[in-house]
Amino acid sequence: MEKKRHALRKLLEAVEHELLRKPNRKTLDRLSLLAGYQNWESFQEALHGTGDGEENYEVGEKQKK
Repeated sequence: MEKKRHALRKLLEAVEHELLRKPNRKTLDRLSLLAGYQNWESFQEALHGTGDGEENYEVGEKQKK
């Protein structure tokens, strides 16, 4: 029983470690795309700065012309 308890504790520690790990750059860029931004930097600018994401749409409109 003690071995099972130890194994379960190790498994829970491993899961907790994975949940607390910071996502890599590729994941952050993909999440930003889902939110409507080109990449992580543009999302961060909109979130913390003065950018509002409109430049993403302006580029698309310029390409259509």
